[in-house]
Amino acid sequence: MTELSAAHDAAVTDRARLAGSAYNSDRDLAARQSLYQWQTPRYDLPGLVAEQLSGVHGRVVDVGCGNGKFIQRLRQDRPDLALLGLDIARGILAGVPGPVAVAEATRLPLVTEGVDAALALHMLYHVPDIPRTVRELSRVVARDGLVIASSNSDRDKAALDDLWQRAAGDVLGTGRGPARISLSARFSLEKAPAFLGEEFGRVETIELPGTITVHDPEPVIAYMASYRAWADQHDVPFDATIERARTILVDHIARHRAFEVTCLGGILVCRR
Repeated sequence: MTELSAAHDAAVTDRARLAGSAYNSDRDLAARQSLYQWQTPRYDLPGLVAEQLSGVHGRVVDVGCGNGKFIQRLRQDRPDLALLGLDIARGILAGVPGPVAVAEATRLPLVTEGVDAALALHMLYHVPDIPRTVRELSRVVARDGLVIASSNSDRDKAALDDLWQRAAGDVLGTGRGPARISLSARFSLEKAPAFLGEEFGRVETIELPGTITVHDPEPVIAYMASYRAWADQHDVPFDATIERARTILVDHIARHRAFEVTCLGGILVCRR
């Protein structure tokens, strides 16, 4: 691991940064989530998770539940389930329908085999010890239960990485600037099966490829700006780079009438 990637990993898992800045409200998470409304095909991710839980009855815990997008859907579609949301960031739990609790994923406040399913959606890259957290998920889920995780591919949104490096290079006057931080790199769609396979005999990956097409720069700019909690990790003036990216996008859309971003995320359904 390079010194730079080690620093990025430390920043992505820093509890004070996550709870106090990145997820102290749902503003930045919501900006990242909202970009997908311009994706084709459109995936109903909460609906896909609810579908995977169709055979589950009883108790479900959403570990790292964030702003409660999945809990809200399950409360609507599956009122029979007993749902619990856990997150390390107290601020982001404010709008989540309860019960919720502040908890660390590496030490879940749940009895062994106490739930029938556990969700770990777009969050395992934020835990400092991924193998330990996977063991915790395995511990708290009943023998015949399941765990549903999710992440993005190493190839996800390459166009945004390119846009950032172009903008950063222009700001620094260096041609191409340093890469933007990747939140999902530690637990990407490609790396996830190996981590999860340590505890679960069956890990099914459901890939969700798509293309985001925008005709206005603002959804992309809001997405890029949502990484402000990690501004110090980019080795470039953050606000200036965002503004330069906006100028590049305006010009690109004027020339090509749209800006396209190829996406690849997915969910992983784990059983023993």
